[in-house]
Amino acid sequence: MYHIERAIFDIRRGLPVVLKTSEQRLLVQALEGSDSVDTLARLAGTRPSLVLTRHRLEAMGMSLTAEAACLPLVEHISESDLQALAVVQTTRRPSHSLLSGLKPAGPGERGALTLMRRALLIPAALCAEVSEKASDAVAQDVAKGKLLEIDAKETEKCLAGAPGMLKRVSEARIPLEDAAESRFVLFREPDGLREHVAVVIGQTENMQGAVPLRMHSACLTGDLFGSLRCDCGEQLRNAVADIQAMGGGVLLYLAQEGRGIGLANKLRAYTLQDGGLDTVDADQVLGFGDDERQYAVAVDMLNALGISQVQLLTNNPLKISALREGGIEVVSRQALYGSVTDQNHRYLSAKASRAGHLFGDVLESRSR
Repeated sequence: MYHIERAIFDIRRGLPVVLKTSEQRLLVQALEGSDSVDTLARLAGTRPSLVLTRHRLEAMGMSLTAEAACLPLVEHISESDLQALAVVQTTRRPSHSLLSGLKPAGPGERGALTLMRRALLIPAALCAEVSEKASDAVAQDVAKGKLLEIDAKETEKCLAGAPGMLKRVSEARIPLEDAAESRFVLFREPDGLREHVAVVIGQTENMQGAVPLRMHSACLTGDLFGSLRCDCGEQLRNAVADIQAMGGGVLLYLAQEGRGIGLANKLRAYTLQDGGLDTVDADQVLGFGDDERQYAVAVDMLNALGISQVQLLTNNPLKISALREGGIEVVSRQALYGSVTDQNHRYLSAKASRAGHLFGDVLESRSR
């Protein structure tokens, strides 16, 4: 796990890492915040390719059956063209003349994209195969600790946050406005990137049967600042009040901003939404899937709290499926709504029509 932790740290700092497969060694670097393509080319001894996800390529009109593809980079490609290809700049469209020579990504390139997503960066990677001529110099840099080399297979499970390795760190009694008898229990993922909080309302250890549960993904803009673009803050407060009214339970506050894409990318998606896209399409233009959240961490938190049966407060069927797949029995579901307003109606409608969220007739009643 240490190697993955350092790889993510180096990637976020704009440094390259070496990904090794059975067939090749790749020098991998994030496009976001990295040095020039030429710098990576000199180090690897080959011309880099840009690796993009299927979602990003389809948003540019390319049909792709593989999950990702490599795009050979033309000589002297401009920095602005690179940024536009990967939507680091959301206001500029790439030239389709750059989209030639695509080939399916191999395991090393797919591993590179996994690192980018785990690092909460744009899912676009610069990948250059280490040439025979450059191999000795790269090996020396690895031996000296200047470069980190990891097996591409190590990246396969890092998105799930290393299930079973979550650490319970600290806890304290935190009285809340709608639930005076509450306790916050903090959990940390092994790579240190994410911390999650279980808000335990009342005495759950004395409860019989299924425990009321809300899994709430962090939303800085909505939860803290009361953004009108979503209903997250209102859902959060309603969940606390509902759980208190049900006799106590647990709210899992999960560090999964923007359906798992991170705050920087969520703000990029908002800019795209201002241009007319809905929330699902905006994420896909950035290269992400419909929902990037991983719920294995929620299962680990419930296991640590000794909870195996829940009454789930959610409108999202994916959360029900994820808990059941993790061995948690979902006895029942209770809907949880915020207010539907002029500012969030389009967002909520997209969640219902594109992501299958269950809103009953709430949206329809607002439209009438």
